[in-house]
This record gives sequence, C-alpha cells and structure tokens, in this order.
Amino acid sequence: MKNIYSLLKINRFIKNVRIKNLGIYLLHLTGKRYFGIFIDPILACNLRCRMCYFSDDEKRKSFPHGAISLEDMQRIADAFFHRALKLQIGCGAEPSLYAHNKEIIRLGKEKKVPYISYTTNANRLQEEDWRELVSAGLDEVTLSLHGITRESYEYFMTNASFDAFCRSLQALTELKKEYPNFQIRINYTVNQDNLQELASFFDVFGNYAVDVLQIRPIQPMGQTAYNNFSWTSIIEKYDSSIEKLRKDCLQRKITCIAPMKKDLVNIQNSDSLLVESTYYYISPRTCWETDFDLKTDTYESYAKRTHLSKKLWHAIFQNNKQKTNSKKNLNYEIQ
Repeated sequence: MKNIYSLLKINRFIKNVRIKNLGIYLLHLTGKRYFGIFIDPILACNLRCRMCYFSDDEKRKSFPHGAISLEDMQRIADAFFHRALKLQIGCGAEPSLYAHNKEIIRLGKEKKVPYISYTTNANRLQEEDWRELVSAGLDEVTLSLHGITRESYEYFMTNASFDAFCRSLQALTELKKEYPNFQIRINYTVNQDNLQELASFFDVFGNYAVDVLQIRPIQPMGQTAYNNFSWTSIIEKYDSSIEKLRKDCLQRKITCIAPMKKDLVNIQNSDSLLVESTYYYISPRTCWETDFDLKTDTYESYAKRTHLSKKLWHAIFQNNKQKTNSKKNLNYEIQ
C-alpha cells in the first residue's frame, strides 16, 4: 500500500460509522491488518515549541522519560506488527533522539507492515541520516512546521533552526529522485498568528518535492508557552487563507488535508469508537492497553483473554457519540 491516503479517502466516503465498525470487526475476525501503531520510542524533545507541552518547564520536569530497549522493540514487533496497517514512528515526542530508528523500520519491513512513516521536527537529521532511514524502507516522513517565515518558524519552534529545516527538505527532495515512491509530508499547525502566512507557502517551499500538506488547527496541549487556543479568529479568516492553498496544491498534484470551515464550527465526535479500535499508542511507559503485558502477551493472546471480538461486535451497535474527550476531533477533507 504505497498511498495510504486512498484508504483515508474511502474512510471519508463511508459516512455510516456502524458500517465502518462492522468492517473493523470482520478484519479482526479474519486475521487481517486493520489498525495503526503510533509509537514514541523515546519521551524527549530537542525543541520547546510554544504550542507543545514540552514548552512548559514544570510539565517537562514531571514528564516521564525513557526509551524503549531493542529487546522490547522486538517484542512489540512480534506482538503487533503482523496486524498493523500502518506504523508511525514519532507522535508527541521527537524520534530523532532515539538511537535505533533504522531497526524499527527494519522490523516493520520484516513483518510486512504496508506503510511506515516517521514524524519529526527535522532539525537534528543530516543528509546521511535521511539516507539511512529511507534506504531502510521508510515510506513517508512527516515534518512539523509552525511558521512560513524564518521569524515565525523560529519564534513558534523554540530552539529550532529554519536553515536546518530547509536543509532537511532539500536532502529529502534529492532522495526522492532515487526513491520516487517515498513521500514527504508537512504538518502545519495553524493558529491566529500564523494562518495568513499560508498564502505564501509555495513562495517559500515551492521548490521542494512535497507530496502531502496537512493543515492542523491548534488544539490545547496543557500549559504551553502559547496559550491562545481560540478558533474564533481563525474561523473568520480560514476560508480565504485555505482556498488559495487548496488550489495551489491541486495544481501541483499535492495531497491537501485540511478541515473545512464548517468542521471548525460544528465539531462531531461520531468516530470516537472507531478511533479507539484502530489507534494503538506505544511508548516507554505504555503499551496499547494498561493491562497489556509485553513480556507475556501477544495481540492474539490479549484479544482472546479480554474477549476483544465481542467488544468489537458490540461496538457496531453502540452510539458512537457516547464517548467524548477534551480533545476536539476534526473531520479532515483530503484533496
């Protein structure tokens, strides 16, 4: 599966959540791949981005540290990778601080995971580092970006270097000539102070081989240096700022992922059970479910012990709006 975005489009096309949950149940029952593994192999970051919890000194002091050992990574691969549709390395922390990313990719390839991605701020990685990851079998890299100009980029991404980010983009652009199926994705976190910069995105980054651009409206992440999480001012200017970007992406044949204005106004949680069934988060402090024992459990043994089939069956008939959380779940349009 070289383009997982086709699958995401199908998911958006199917509106009935019960049909989606039925599909998950059948995939589970027949031993097929159906979930994504989202792994933070290390709980640390080299930056102090203003919109991230790593910018809070007190939060950082209490934040659990640690890294997953190679031994445990092998156990994780044996327990989960054979059922994973996607493996994402890097979620809320910075994976480039981890010493064994190439080994994770290798394990994913051995277990035939269809799509392996890597999310990073790109500031620590040099050309040889990128080559090592891509040649190991990485399908996609996602680069975090919080500003288009040097000033806004280095303001929002404290301790980051705009030049280092551009050097990484250039190195990845060159690698795509050797690995044409490899994809470069940029995730842009938008707030009221950097929204209008998006109109000049391709003036700055137009010479790089970007395949996917996702616009992610700011969401609360605890006590952070930047604390204006209101979408009110974003909504007022959103359509005019995003419309040009969508057209530019279409012209350049770039996949654009962004919520529509109506989705910012009317947020629904209708897919919460579906997300719970397909999102497996793993870090040095947690492995999917709190009662999953990595030393003794496999996916199959845990599923049998906890009657997972029955839970997935009941999910088909439950009201998906029952479960809510403090994080706003947006619907993203994929163009």
